[in-house]
Amino acid sequence: MWKTSIVAMLLGASLLAHAQQRPAQQVVQWQLQVVKDGQQIDSFDGTTTVGQARTDTHHQVVQHDVGCKDQPAGSIDLSRTITVSPLRVDPEGVMFSIDTQQTLEDDNARRTDIGCKLPPQPRQVSASHPGLVVPPDQWASWTLVDHDPSLVYRVHANVVSNGANGNGTNGGTSGNDTATGSSNSN
Repeated sequence: MWKTSIVAMLLGASLLAHAQQRPAQQVVQWQLQVVKDGQQIDSFDGTTTVGQARTDTHHQVVQHDVGCKDQPAGSIDLSRTITVSPLRVDPEGVMFSIDTQQTLEDDNARRTDIGCKLPPQPRQVSASHPGLVVPPDQWASWTLVDHDPSLVYRVHANVVSNGANGNGTNGGTSGNDTATGSSNSN
């Protein structure tokens, strides 16, 4: 019996020593705002463990009146997918890798030769930021497109205190359209 107790005690001490040697995984709570021409149009948020990635997609289906009789026509799904990954936490803040793919539509109303409305043309855009640093208690901005329209991602982050598991949920609201660094018209 005493042998079993000694074995259990040694095993427990070994497990405790092993657990103390592994650094605790840091968990980051973040918020990303999508700003078009100075106005917030969408937001994402989540809780993610450093070294993990979180992907979320928002959809907004829009329909326009087209033709000479202003009749509703085909709809366009303006989707926005982001992948956010906290890479490290240090005194300068949290460093993120952010990837985005989006569908947006042209803001310029087009017309036929006789003046009938045409639907806006959708285009696919995508961009990556390999290391956006978000200082503690501040917002960091990433300008994706300078003008026509201007598009900026604003990111805020906090390190979550012990006890979080990093499996938080993402939330946010769908917005209009947005764009990123490069653009490929369809």
